[in-house]
Amino acid sequence: MASPLRVRTLPEIWRFAFIGAIASLPITVLVNWLPNSEATIGAGIMIFGAFIAGIIAATRASDPSAAGLRAGFIGGVFGLLIFLVTAGTTATWSRSSVIFFVFASGLVVCVAPLFGRGCGRVGGWVANTIASR
Repeated sequence: MASPLRVRTLPEIWRFAFIGAIASLPITVLVNWLPNSEATIGAGIMIFGAFIAGIIAATRASDPSAAGLRAGFIGGVFGLLIFLVTAGTTATWSRSSVIFFVFASGLVVCVAPLFGRGCGRVGGWVANTIASR
């Protein structure tokens, strides 16, 4: 008898966060085309992606704050990876620069989800307000 395949899917909240992150990329590109705008992809995911994830979570009767928190985490990690690829490989780093980067990376990974949580809450509030009319 063949054993059934185990299919592991992402939890619902993480799916909402990834959908919000992917959906925020075109919005971030449009915002970056505005004059004097220097929007980064990580910040766009952290703000717009968390907002979209909050809307999706609220319409699916899930916690918009949790979806925004995870989207903010994705945005923070994505921003750090982009920085490492662009600036991290172009120069030699001293020991103090490496220590500072590790400290700053930890700070970004801790603070970005908080911004995402706030934007997710706002997205959930907008979805609930529009749905109640």
